[in-house]
Amino acid sequence: MRTTIQNITLLAVLLLLTGNAFAQTIGDFKMDETELYAMTKQMGQFMRRFNYEEDQFGFKLNPKDPNYRSNEMRRKSLPVLFDQEKYGKETDLQRYFIEDVTKGDSTYMTFLGGNWFSEVSCTFKYNGKLVNVMLFLAVEKEGLGSKWVLTNVYFSEFNKLFPNGELAEKEKHFLHPMSHELDFMNIYKAFQHPEVIEYYASKEYYPDYLTLFFYEIKNGRLVFQQVDSVKFHVLQIKDWYFEVSWFNRSGMNSGWLMSNVVYMPEKEKTNLIKFYQP
Repeated sequence: MRTTIQNITLLAVLLLLTGNAFAQTIGDFKMDETELYAMTKQMGQFMRRFNYEEDQFGFKLNPKDPNYRSNEMRRKSLPVLFDQEKYGKETDLQRYFIEDVTKGDSTYMTFLGGNWFSEVSCTFKYNGKLVNVMLFLAVEKEGLGSKWVLTNVYFSEFNKLFPNGELAEKEKHFLHPMSHELDFMNIYKAFQHPEVIEYYASKEYYPDYLTLFFYEIKNGRLVFQQVDSVKFHVLQIKDWYFEVSWFNRSGMNSGWLMSNVVYMPEKEKTNLIKFYQP
């Protein structure tokens, strides 16, 4: 994907220098100049187009321009940011979403606004076998700038270590409240069944998969191989959740687009945000 974006960027420079319209092969399809400008080539560009700080052909608007962040213009341009192969051009959900985010108190995306995460699917080698690991990252302020930081990780082998047990099963594993009077001689129980030792932890305990990930990396058992795919999870917009995925295809609807849009009241976002950033 990185090579594709680099090719697109180089092509864009050539187009600007020559001013000529021509067809160019990108990946496994041909794209003319109009399609190239229409493609949402970067996530930052997706944000600008979502806010209508840039039009659908890549022209950046001056903040003093009357159309800058114009709700009227957003209503016209937002449909192009949906994956139209999935949502079409006139779905009820699409209309409701656009109507909701272009009200008088419009909601805009901001790079440092929090509550948006990158999901990076990677291949690692674990104990000699190729495995899939999903990394979650968020933007964090750093001095006068910002940086991407790891916030969580999903790896099936880690989840096997901490299965979700039934309440009745958990109730079998506990230390009597008078254990201190016996100098905790009964604490051996906690180590008889190591597969459920977490049942003896506080009810506030939550497995820290990121620390396990770092531990396995440091011990050389988990070795990075490559990035396979990237997508973004956006929870910034009031009462909405959507994913932004990369679509490498010809036509006027390509690049970074909304691939999964869900109406989600703010109170329902809590657990989802905790998954990405515990």
